[in-house]
Amino acid sequence: MVLRRIGALSLAKVMCALYAALGLIIGAIVAIFSLFGAAIGASSGGSTEPFMGVLFGVGAVVFLPILYGVMGFLGGLIGAGLYNTLAGMVGGVEVELMEG
Repeated sequence: MVLRRIGALSLAKVMCALYAALGLIIGAIVAIFSLFGAAIGASSGGSTEPFMGVLFGVGAVVFLPILYGVMGFLGGLIGAGLYNTLAGMVGGVEVELMEG
């Protein structure tokens, strides 16, 4: 079986969901580290505003999944378009499927 064409919008939606999930995980990690840093800065009497660390952490959880989702959608759309164009020239990818 040869894979000759990929549905561009279908791949873009899947990539959007995968990248948004990855952005959520990375955003959560950034949030944890920024909250930890804000707590250390507040306890050591630093001159920086501790709320900035909290704001940055919450912003990362909201902003990074959206950013990663948009990048994944565009990357999937462009990647599928490129694959479809090149598969038309070279014949596609050979895939072997097994019945379960």
